[in-house]
Parts: sequence; C-alpha cells; structure tokens
Amino acid sequence: MLLLGIDIGTSSVKVSVVDADSQKALASAQYPDTESPIISLQLGWAEQSPDMWWEQAQQALQRCHATGLYNPQDIAAIGIAYQMHGLVLVDKNQEVLRNSIIWCDSRAVEYGDKAFEAIGEERSLSHLLNSPGNFTAAKLAWVKENEPELYARIDKIMLPGDFIAMKLTGEITTSVSALSEGIFYDFLENGLSDDVMRFFDFADDLIPTVNPVFSAHGTLTSSVASQLRLKAGIPVAYKAGDQPNNALSLNVLNPGEVAATAGTSGVIYGVSNQLAYDPQSRVNTFAHVNYAEEQKRLGILLCINGTGSLNRWAKNLFGANIGYGQMNELARQAPVGSNGLRILPFGNGAERMLNNKLVGVHFHHIDLNLHGQSHIFRAVQEGIACAFRYGLDIMRENGMNPTVIRAGKANLFLSDLFAETFVNVTGVPVELYNNDGSVGAALGAGIGAGIFTSPAEAFTGMEKVQVIEPQAGNKIEEVYQQWKLLLEKQLIAEQAIETESLK
Repeated sequence: MLLLGIDIGTSSVKVSVVDADSQKALASAQYPDTESPIISLQLGWAEQSPDMWWEQAQQALQRCHATGLYNPQDIAAIGIAYQMHGLVLVDKNQEVLRNSIIWCDSRAVEYGDKAFEAIGEERSLSHLLNSPGNFTAAKLAWVKENEPELYARIDKIMLPGDFIAMKLTGEITTSVSALSEGIFYDFLENGLSDDVMRFFDFADDLIPTVNPVFSAHGTLTSSVASQLRLKAGIPVAYKAGDQPNNALSLNVLNPGEVAATAGTSGVIYGVSNQLAYDPQSRVNTFAHVNYAEEQKRLGILLCINGTGSLNRWAKNLFGANIGYGQMNELARQAPVGSNGLRILPFGNGAERMLNNKLVGVHFHHIDLNLHGQSHIFRAVQEGIACAFRYGLDIMRENGMNPTVIRAGKANLFLSDLFAETFVNVTGVPVELYNNDGSVGAALGAGIGAGIFTSPAEAFTGMEKVQVIEPQAGNKIEEVYQQWKLLLEKQLIAEQAIETESLK
C-alpha cells in the first residue's frame, strides 16, 4: 500500500510516494528547480500565490509519476505538510481572493500588540499560550482594516495546508493544531478563542470545520483524481504545519523529546505536556499533531526566520559559481571564530525571539586585509548556530532542557561544520536521521487513515545515521559570548531608533 506526502514549502513544493510496509520513499520530487519567489511590495511584507503552490504540487507529483517506480492507483491516502502561519482567503466559490500573507511577513505586528494589550497579558498567555503577535489572526485583522471590500467577500480563512486539501477534495477543514498556530484557539476553554474573535470582530463562520489532525479531511474528487492519475475517493488523512510535521517525521511525539531543522528558517521544537508559555512570547506554544484535551501534547517552538536563507544569500553573493559542498569546505579553511568576524543572521522579517524586532543581518568587525570568502562562509554558519543557542537558552528559561536533539540530515545539517558548531555552542548532542517533510506527511496520512495502528508503528523503520557529541575544549563559547554582546548592543540601538521615530 502506498502513501502520498505533499510538503508546501516556501522555496518549493516536495512530494514523496512512500511504501507503507517499508516506510521508505519509492519516489520523491520537488518543483520548481529554483526558489519560488516571495512577493515583497513593502519593507517587511512577504506574500506568495496559493495557486502557485497548487500548480507546483501538481508538477512535483507528475515528476514522481514519471519515474515509473510505482502504480499511482495504489496510493491509498494523502498527507499534507505546509509552511506555518500563512493566511489564505477564499470566497464562496473557493476562489482565492488575494495572495497569501506568509509566515515571515511583518505587517501585522501592531495589530497583534493591540490585541495583547486589550485582552490582557495574563489572560492572553494563560488562554492562548502566546501573544497574538504577528500570527494569522493579526494578519486577518490587517486585511479587515486595509482591504475592507475584499474582507467582505471572504467565505473561509485557511492555513496553506487547508488550501491544498481544499483543492484536492473540494472540502474546507482545519484542526486544533492549525487554529493554535494562527492564535485562534483557547486552550483553557478548549475551543475557538472568544477573546480573539470578539476583539478583532471576526465572524465565527469564517473558521472552517475543525477535525483532528489524523482524520479524513475530505476525499479526492473524481475530476482532480483523473487530472493527477490517482484513485478517486482516497482520503486526505493528515494535515500539519511544517514544524510539527518535522517533529512527527523524527518520531518526536512525547514530552521531553526535541527536534530541530535548519532550512529556510531555523527551528527547535520540543514537546511538553504542560500548558506553558514564555512571558514575552519569544518562543511559542502550539497544539502538537497528537494534541487531545484528555492527553495534552504541546509543541514549544523557537523560530529563527533567516537561517538557510542567509546561507543561500551568502552563497549567491560570495560564491555564485560553487556548490554548497564546496562552500562548506571553504568555510572549514577559516579558524573557529572566523578571525573575529561576527554575523547577526536576522534579515528575514520580524524575529519573534527578539520581541518581533526587525533587526536585519549585520556583519561586524570586517577586516579588509584579513577576511575573505572562507571567513564569510564560516561566520555565516557560526552566526546561525549562535542564534540557535540564544533561542535555546530562552527555551531553557521556560523549562525545556533537551538532553538530545533529533534532526534530519538535510539543509544546513548537511554541513559537518554547521552541525559540529551547533552541538558545541548548545552543548546538546544531535542525532541525525534521513528524514524528510514530505515522507513524514505521507506517514502521517497512514496514521490518519488507520493503515498504521499507532504512530509508533509508522516509525519502526526509522534509522539513525549519525550522532554528534559536544567536543571538549572547543572555543565556540567565547565566540558566542562576543556574538551575544553584539546582538544586545544592536537591540539597544534598534530600540533607540524606534523611540526617536515616535517623538
């Protein structure tokens, strides 16, 4: 029996067809080959077309079919992973009304701040586990105020994965996990947040039907099945945001287990059974994929917006004619600490762990007679690793103290230098696995469709490929303390600029 996983990323869409018995991918493909564009009409804005995601998903699936390694008619269930926090709006005909305002868009910060103040800090944090911040609800409030005619035409709001499921099935559903990531869910009342809906004056019927993450979110329509060469009536049996899904794909489901990823953004994601929150909402708490009222499983999420995106930017600017492997080899030629070069990696929107500040990327202490290509490449990876440490320390303040972190051997973790620096600066061993978001989504579909009797059964074939332990006597702690001091000075400078602009 085969399972289909679709991962709607910011850079591309990846699709995998997985054999349920072996839990291995028979075929995987992504589309497009170059990074998808992010539309930025103003500083801090970030949008993408939902119809672009749908087209890319179809193209990636056709590439899988073209391998001839399986019969598409044997696919029995579909799972979807997606970039979190995006806002998708459709009318009564299920037509998209505007581009999606995606996760790294910063325009709605002030809307979330006003809601936080009006609802009250204690009530917001105890009921929502977060400030409304710059999440999906605040983005919808921006649309309501700035595009009122368009807002009046909205029939349903969705997260990106809900939209792809709608295109496959013609049905619109969501989940508690999705509502929580949009800051629509009240964890104490176990339902839609009356505080958020009333403050922003949102009608309750904008919210789709709420189903469990692992359940039938509709079945494939005949017309779409014919178009995609699949069997009509198979269920979309799983939908989850990319970070909860990454955790699932690493079998991180129980309290104390922790996952990490370093793709376009960088994330540490730990599972808790407590309704916990950070007083400053610098790290965020959402319902995990296996959350239930009777057995609470919460995902504590640290996000750094611009990790892989900074690494890509540096490659394009300073190493356009080399591959990432060669870039990593060049980085190793520079010493630990990059001869004093320090980089703050915060150039992809407002950073939640920095109290929603738009800090930007900063290069410090460049010496034109000393620093070259290798120093820049190493300083980028060291700066990203230091940002992870800074965020992990916030998680530790809130009771999340991992003894091991699981990650996929992908993206920045393909760099031995980055992986070693990450481990040494955090002091936490890392276990690397050959995991993949689209494979995780396929296995999630198998759980949701009852093909696996339990989540544990879906990961019996999981194989650890590498363990990296902290190295004694490394010099990265000194580098981190210097980096942290530069960040704190930059935050003070940013606050001074903001204060001056308000006068």
